Amino acid sequence: MKIAIASGKGGTGKTTVAVNLACVLADNGRTVQYLDCDVEEPNGHIFLKPEITDTEPVGIPVPVVDEEKCTGCRKCAEVCQYHAIAVLKKPLVFAELCHGCGGCALVCPAGAIREENRTIGVVETGMAERLAFVQGRLNVGEPMAPPLIRTVKEKAIAGGVAIMDAPPGTSCPVVATVRDADFVLLVTEPTPFGLNDLRLAVEMIRQFGVPHGVVINRADSGDRRVRDFCMAQAIPILLEIPDHRRVAEAYSRGHMAVRVLPEWSDNMLKLWGQVKA
Repeated sequence: MKIAIASGKGGTGKTTVAVNLACVLADNGRTVQYLDCDVEEPNGHIFLKPEITDTEPVGIPVPVVDEEKCTGCRKCAEVCQYHAIAVLKKPLVFAELCHGCGGCALVCPAGAIREENRTIGVVETGMAERLAFVQGRLNVGEPMAPPLIRTVKEKAIAGGVAIMDAPPGTSCPVVATVRDADFVLLVTEPTPFGLNDLRLAVEMIRQFGVPHGVVINRADSGDRRVRDFCMAQAIPILLEIPDHRRVAEAYSRGHMAVRVLPEWSDNMLKLWGQVKA
């Protein structure tokens, strides 16, 4: 079962819920894997403290043009929807814009284009006690996270529970994470900003028809507008987590909330039961 944990905005407690849920399920004997799909800024390792045992470079194929063979027909530039290749007097390749589709090489009548792999990041795997751990790290300055996210998701263990910690927002990296999930947990907060971004996230997820529910963090603050929105949209609120100073202190030190407050373990087990139901 693949559970994506997402949020319309950063700072709602998405990673806090993800790592604590994964930890509690592992503590209770389930085969669980934590996949950090926030490859631009992975931070689950701060709390889980895994022992990394393998690092795998990940790349995408980009075109390399043989200028002696190139006839300047411009077919490669015409087929590229991302403007990653242009032909002036000589062909120019903008590797950072390339999505690795291979279309330019296919349409080149002179056979002047070949593809070479360009590394965009790494996937790291290991163990955090009983919890299998996977994270992606996108190279600094790389604009495209989805190819690396797809590689992270390919590491999911068949037959177990995969907790996929999505990037914040509703952009392409989030879509790459949640689109084939079995369930999406949306972590939000009861504030006007939280409600605005929750609306955007719900609209995105409904495009894929993925079942989803909401976790309201810091539920004893703010107002009722998030709850009213969920009721009007028939979105189940699976858990409400009150604000607690000791959780904030644990978070600031890189400690797990379930190790500080025993009731958090009960909350996570309750949440898991709601997701299964």
